[in-house]
Amino acid sequence: MRQNKNPMATRTLAYCAMLTALSVALARLVGLMPEESSRFSIEAVPIFISGMLFGPLAGGLVGFAADFVGCLFSPYGFNPIFSVPPILYGLFGGLFQSYLGKKVSIPRLLLGFLAPVVLGSVLYQSAALAFVYYSSTFAEGLILKLSTRSVQFTITMALDVLLVFFIFKAGIFERLGVWPPKKK
Repeated sequence: MRQNKNPMATRTLAYCAMLTALSVALARLVGLMPEESSRFSIEAVPIFISGMLFGPLAGGLVGFAADFVGCLFSPYGFNPIFSVPPILYGLFGGLFQSYLGKKVSIPRLLLGFLAPVVLGSVLYQSAALAFVYYSSTFAEGLILKLSTRSVQFTITMALDVLLVFFIFKAGIFERLGVWPPKKK
């Protein structure tokens, strides 16, 4: 029987699959969708956590997989243009891994969430939504989306940060042996 040289790889894959499934469930079952191009949900929490626990590559892949699988359950279908923000949540969770590994706190988590929220969910996604959904001028759609999504993601980011903070405060990942990140 062949021995796996990296037993953590299988464990990491299993955790990432679980976090992907959790993100899909949170997006579809625990979200509020007032219109086709906006959604209040906490789907970014497992994606960001996957990056924190397993690094930027794993986090980005979890973000993409969660968006792709979630779109299979959506009447709108999959459009790769809209995959950028979930990928950024996982990527930045991983990029901030060593910073957050020193101490998980609300200000540090806010800093970690700030870039994917501003660059991905507000700026990029607003432009993508204006491009895809608005038959009027692009600038008009962009201004409308920027104004509504700024409020939407200020609220969502506050919820995401608090959830991640309390999940880490509970010590779940320490007991599982996946946190704090190991020094390489």
